[in-house]
Amino acid sequence: MRSIRRNVLLTAVSVATCATALGVPSAQAAGAGTERAAPLTWHACAEDSARDCATLPVPLDYANPTGPTTDLAVTRLRSDHPEKRRGTLLMISGGPGGSGREMVARSGKRLREETKGAYDLVGLDPRGVGGSEPADCGVGEDDRRLVNFRPWPKPDGDIGETVARARRVADACARSGALVRSISTANEVRDLDRFRQALGERKLSGWGVSYGAYVGAVYAQRYPQHTDRWVLDSSGDPDPARVERGWLANMSVGADDRFPDFAKWASDPARGKQRIADKPEDVKPKFMALAAGLDRKPRTFADTHNTLDGNALRQIMQIDLYADEQFPELAGLMRAAGQPGDAPLDVKDPLPEPISQSEAAVMTATLCNDVTWPTSVSSYERAVAADRAAHPLLAGMPAGILPCAFWKGGTHEKPTRLTSDGPRNILMVQNLRDPATPYTGAMKMRQAFGDRARMVKVDAGGHGSYLRNGNACGDGAVTRYFLTGQRPERDVLCSRSS
Repeated sequence: MRSIRRNVLLTAVSVATCATALGVPSAQAAGAGTERAAPLTWHACAEDSARDCATLPVPLDYANPTGPTTDLAVTRLRSDHPEKRRGTLLMISGGPGGSGREMVARSGKRLREETKGAYDLVGLDPRGVGGSEPADCGVGEDDRRLVNFRPWPKPDGDIGETVARARRVADACARSGALVRSISTANEVRDLDRFRQALGERKLSGWGVSYGAYVGAVYAQRYPQHTDRWVLDSSGDPDPARVERGWLANMSVGADDRFPDFAKWASDPARGKQRIADKPEDVKPKFMALAAGLDRKPRTFADTHNTLDGNALRQIMQIDLYADEQFPELAGLMRAAGQPGDAPLDVKDPLPEPISQSEAAVMTATLCNDVTWPTSVSSYERAVAADRAAHPLLAGMPAGILPCAFWKGGTHEKPTRLTSDGPRNILMVQNLRDPATPYTGAMKMRQAFGDRARMVKVDAGGHGSYLRNGNACGDGAVTRYFLTGQRPERDVLCSRSS
């Protein structure tokens, strides 16, 4: 459960005003292939001798490929059936800020078993992340608490506090140096191709999840000749006019799509003491009333002494919609917080610690370096008011202001436009009720790729589909593709029971 929270998709804001990104510098665009990567020197990982680890130096600035470098941590889980090995499969984690090495450590053995040893499995910690050279903006601890790091407005919709916080974080990152200025999707994609070169592979297969699916999609567009069997899991809207800013905005729709699953679960008589209401339609009003009550009179957690106000409850709810196994946590918290009195809550605080400095820096830098953002505070005020009215579950947070409105430095490149030009080797897999990357956004990516892609739609809720929700039909379609290269002839829908 901690890993789910660490990889929460912190994404960008949707507002009425669209900013125009700057063009791609020609030297930057060409630089990725100018200097080829040296082969990697592998050694047994200290934390797991079954995996290999290595360090990959990459240019800090691809426009200056022989200039300063930054070190990236990479890992490999070798095929356990080398006689069946057909290639290397790249695992691309979400975030921004997710660790590819952690993804291999967490899911690699399961994936190796599913694919019968057909691949060496590899992952990379992006710039600033995990075992790579760490990024650090020096953001204060209070500003790194997720309920503050996300732009939650006050109960009356006021965004003054989030505006001040966004300015503080932007100012802190502006003082942080060249590494933070270099963090972007475009550079992560270049780094992945540098990794491919260092591995000595002409082509890679790939599995990208959440933000990692967007990274994988951009890689497939920029380096189609180097993609083999390519799977994109839980995708966002890739429209250059909405990318980054639109992802967070889409969470309002995602919460609306997903909450009925929790409502059905929480009203089932089988829940016993965790049951919230007698009927599914009564769960949402109870949640809304509880959040409003906590807005007026917050509680505290006995274990951490952290505050549980309405926004903290809403943030915990949004994360707990990521997986069915987190429903009991949300139900237990609702029942505890709904009890009369003001005694500290004797339930575990689901968000006990702030996110790390590196997570804060990488999430923020990726969003703010990728594209330019609107700078008008009043535009965000209008967007928050509209979102609160249309999607009350998340109270306007997805339309709030981020540090990108006040960002200084960094090189904005024109976001990659996905097209139908390229090999027909992309398989998308998508839950119908995803709270973070909703189905409607994923369909935009499907449409952009045209016949290059097929989509496996899974009648399930939660964030992340392949090997995550237990749907045999969806898992089987992806595994077959990795093993045989055969995609479905057309998009398919996997039912709940399949």
